[in-house]
Amino acid sequence: MSQTLNQFLEDKPLFYEKIDYERMPRIYEKIKSKLPHGKIIHLVGTNGKGTTGRFLATALFHKGFKVGHYTSPHILKFNERIWKNRADVNDKELEAAHQKLYKLLGKEDRDALSYFEYTTLLAMVVFSDCDYIVMEAGLGGEYDATAVFDKELSVFTPIDFDHQAFLGESIQSIATTKLNVMDKKAIIGLQKHEEVYFIATEIARKHNSDLLFIKDLDPQNVEKIDAIAERLELTNYLKDNLALAVRALLALGFDYNTGDFLDARLFGRLSKVASNIYLDVGHNALAASAIAHSLHGRKVTLIYNTYKDKDFKSILTLLKPIIDSVEIIKVDEDRIVQKDILESTLKELSLPYKDFASIDENLDYLVFGSFSVAESFLKGYIG
Repeated sequence: MSQTLNQFLEDKPLFYEKIDYERMPRIYEKIKSKLPHGKIIHLVGTNGKGTTGRFLATALFHKGFKVGHYTSPHILKFNERIWKNRADVNDKELEAAHQKLYKLLGKEDRDALSYFEYTTLLAMVVFSDCDYIVMEAGLGGEYDATAVFDKELSVFTPIDFDHQAFLGESIQSIATTKLNVMDKKAIIGLQKHEEVYFIATEIARKHNSDLLFIKDLDPQNVEKIDAIAERLELTNYLKDNLALAVRALLALGFDYNTGDFLDARLFGRLSKVASNIYLDVGHNALAASAIAHSLHGRKVTLIYNTYKDKDFKSILTLLKPIIDSVEIIKVDEDRIVQKDILESTLKELSLPYKDFASIDENLDYLVFGSFSVAESFLKGYIG
């Protein structure tokens, strides 16, 4: 008798010290003929993949297509990772897809697959009848589990430092790894590092890819995007993600209007969970910079914690102009930094801090640090 999805995934570790880059391509090749799929738009980058993908998937749905959006990780419930036709997949459909995939894979292969690799294939089972699939990469690019599928379009969000242990210590290394997944047509979003554009151009030449740049959008579309962003009350970085989704729509041959995006916001991206509380699942310097820019002129109490492998000193430095004080939220996870190390950094930056206990209705808050921080806060404050 096969295990339920929850039982099966509980036995799989979420993180690995070393990744087997050959496993997913090898196993996918065995079952490829039994996993039919629609046209795939592949999103790769450091930040902005989730909201860009949701804007794009929602717009395609409003064009009359069956659409799937695969994103990760989830905040409160696994179903958040697999969105289909404007809703997270329900438990019944998810379990049915698991049972199908479980039987399709031999024991050796299903046991060997990582958590992310298995759930990527699981999403493809759920999306088997979709016309378009918006597929978000995990931490990588050319070696990511999502890279094994044939792609209609590659979309690259901003690329910056993150996951250096796997991707390398330089922007050249990180960008090359991510951009090497480029297929027949690709779009490059706005980049902080100019060299990303040069690397993209060189890889496009080698791959014989049709390369498009979001910065080349014509004034008429820029004006139209600005109007939609104002209607949706988007912050600057969310407007950039909207613009990238629009560029993808145009590359696919579709026009767009405001109504295509009205219900496209992805929870956890500078979301207002109460009148005085913003929540964002960002966890790197690029996200911190975008948040600081978006909340410029305001002061907030930062509810925070971080993984030990993150450059939290740089993150806190970038956020410092908008921080009144920091409240450290407890997160029960092995990857979280030791509290005394975080406190030492806060002292070094002259940021007042204390442990998070409760919300003061007279203060404005920003919950920031990772999906785990968001989960811990939401379960304690809302759940």
